[in-house]
Amino acid sequence: MLGLIIEKLHDRDFMIQMLIAIAVGATVITFAMPLFAGDNLGRRMKAVSVERSRIRERERARMANGERVTVRQTPKAWMMSIVNGLQLTKHLAQDEARDKLIQAGYRGQVPYIVFLLFRMVVPIVTFLLALIYLFVINDMQQPAIVRVLIACFAAYVGLQLPMLFLKNQIDRRKTSIRRAFPDSLDLMLICVEAGMSIEVAFKRVSQEVGSQSIPLAEELTLTTAELSYLQDRRLAYENLAKRTDLDGVKAVSMALIQAERYGTPLANTLRVMAQENRDMRMSEAEKKAASLPPKLTVPMIVFFLPCLFIVIMGPAVIRLMAAN
Repeated sequence: MLGLIIEKLHDRDFMIQMLIAIAVGATVITFAMPLFAGDNLGRRMKAVSVERSRIRERERARMANGERVTVRQTPKAWMMSIVNGLQLTKHLAQDEARDKLIQAGYRGQVPYIVFLLFRMVVPIVTFLLALIYLFVINDMQQPAIVRVLIACFAAYVGLQLPMLFLKNQIDRRKTSIRRAFPDSLDLMLICVEAGMSIEVAFKRVSQEVGSQSIPLAEELTLTTAELSYLQDRRLAYENLAKRTDLDGVKAVSMALIQAERYGTPLANTLRVMAQENRDMRMSEAEKKAASLPPKLTVPMIVFFLPCLFIVIMGPAVIRLMAAN
């Protein structure tokens, strides 16, 4: 079986057909993806409304009986039994894991339990796959101890894969929020200057900015709910800065806290913060534009210059060969 696969990989006609099939499939998928795209904005905003309802119910219950009551979804029983039985919270949990999950948009106990399960399962899967490859498919002409060490390294990589996935989700979410945040501050400034309160301004901006950045709309809606139901409004701004973990959002949150504490006009604060965030976005764009020429150097040398030399020198070489 393995010899047949290797023979097919060396068959030129077969490889050409495979590449054509991959190209056609990629083209079909590219044109078909917009047809199957769902209403992501509606789904995320529905999830935010559910989270807002939970905050309202929790705060009402807390004020009614003076106890801390949570209405979040609980993990499944088999998940909790595995996590508690193997003590994954003790061995695999990290202090910043919950904060990272919140920054990636995963809230509650269920994502945390699933994250711990993945940190347990993925290393085992990568270790077994590495053993199968090294001992069954290709032994690499290496001693058994070397192959076992390579499998252990694969298990370590598998242990870090959930964190890499989480980091990628956080980076994508931060990029979306960072690009839309200056525009949301401009809209918020217009709402405040029109006489709206900060809660109504947050709510209105979250509805308008959803088409540009769903994560930012979600965060603003959650902040609106926290401003309405938390006793200390300062906590709502601090939670917003903690969930986004962006310097621009942290500065705006601190400015809003200072404005409410000392009674300074919100319009002036938002105007200054909007200008600073626009400058930050422009400086980031200029930085990326400045780094583009060095990044294009290697692709141009590898791909463009050989083709250019062939086009320019090809006719001369052909004439020389014909003359000889």
